[in-house]
Amino acid sequence: MKAALAELQIELTPYQINTLSQAAYTGWVWTTDNFHKMTILPETKQILFNTIIYVTFTLLLFNVGFALVLAIATFYLPKGQAGIFRALWLLPRISPSVLYVVLWKWLTWDTGFLNAILNPLGVAQRNWMLDTTLNAWVFVVLINGFIGASMGMILFSSAITAIPKPLLYASEVDGANRWQQIRFIILPQLKWPILFVTVYQCLSLLTSFEQILLSTDGGPGSTTEVWALAAYHNALDNYWGNLQYGYGAALALVLVVIGVIMSFIFLRFFRFQELVRQPRIEQ
Repeated sequence: MKAALAELQIELTPYQINTLSQAAYTGWVWTTDNFHKMTILPETKQILFNTIIYVTFTLLLFNVGFALVLAIATFYLPKGQAGIFRALWLLPRISPSVLYVVLWKWLTWDTGFLNAILNPLGVAQRNWMLDTTLNAWVFVVLINGFIGASMGMILFSSAITAIPKPLLYASEVDGANRWQQIRFIILPQLKWPILFVTVYQCLSLLTSFEQILLSTDGGPGSTTEVWALAAYHNALDNYWGNLQYGYGAALALVLVVIGVIMSFIFLRFFRFQELVRQPRIEQ
């Protein structure tokens, strides 16, 4: 740069040359400016709040809650019917993401299935997925929840099947009903699977944005923009073409730290040390 300035016969002070060099430098610079920028931008709080809503509702309602309901319900079904039911619930997980989200869009768009049914009843046509913020969140949770519930269902079903049958037979002899079997026998035996599914699915939801990108792309506006999607948009898909690799990397790094912290919280909440403690009979 100094040689180019000399050829142009431009004389600058050392301070001006240093400032120009910093502005023209395109390599890596180790700095905390992106983290500072993260704290002062007003949309950061909204993105964090969106992420909390997305992870909490999807995890509790579907990835753990509904998965438990499916696993317990299929456990009491005949073996053949249970196998068919579980196979059907695996379809959201094994289907290609684009095809899966397109089916949801076909269900909700202006000329989709819902409008075909509701329009003759006098309900105005609308895009049910993007019509309101509430609708957008409902479908974001449903789209991701059906995928997560299928995985939890398989893991919980396997764990329930591994429970010794004499425990259930003895409870029936003692007059226990289905709810009592679930509460006092099945659920206490599922601490490990629930811990694993909760931690794994929480970390998976923190880093997942594929279905949101394909369905709402963070809209309407930025009301469904989660942290991982914001990192992607800033680093790789900025609307204005001004890709901010450093800022996107900073967002991703914060997500890693949040994931580690959440892992320790879950291990503490589920009393991991008690789960791995040596049984008293072996002491």
